[in-house]
Amino acid sequence: MQKVESGLFVSVDYTGTLDSGEVFDSSEGRQPLEVQMGAGAVIPGFETALMGMSLNETKTVTLAPEEAYGHRDENRMHDFPKSEIPEGMTPEVGQTLMLSTPQGQQIPAKVDSIDDQKVVFDLNHPLAGQNLTFALTVVGISETASQQHAGCSNAQCGSCDCGGEGCG
Repeated sequence: MQKVESGLFVSVDYTGTLDSGEVFDSSEGRQPLEVQMGAGAVIPGFETALMGMSLNETKTVTLAPEEAYGHRDENRMHDFPKSEIPEGMTPEVGQTLMLSTPQGQQIPAKVDSIDDQKVVFDLNHPLAGQNLTFALTVVGISETASQQHAGCSNAQCGSCDCGGEGCG
């Protein structure tokens, strides 16, 4: 029986939950997530959990923050003068906005607080510092990709490491 190993493409149905039981991402109702093992496209603990599984095998794993999106880092809290906020944009506490780096990369930033002088953005991944539990079922193992991969999308948030909103 073929087992998941580095270099293979693995299709997996998954549901990711927080310690509270809240589902933060799931493949339910969508195509399974296809992962090329060893490519680093998913969080480390997700890939480690898949390694060695067989076709149709199911298991549940809980990942500590260091196996997922890391611990919260207070150095990732950034103040921006209100004068630098584009005209017409009115950020609200709790809102996630896309900021541009000097290199033109888009990064998600959650508005943490606002006062008369500045807006404070939290650039930590939304799931940083949290234990993540994944219910996994391997539904395909192949030497070649079966899906088109045009980069990460929000449909892959629970396990993606692309830096997009909801992806880390």
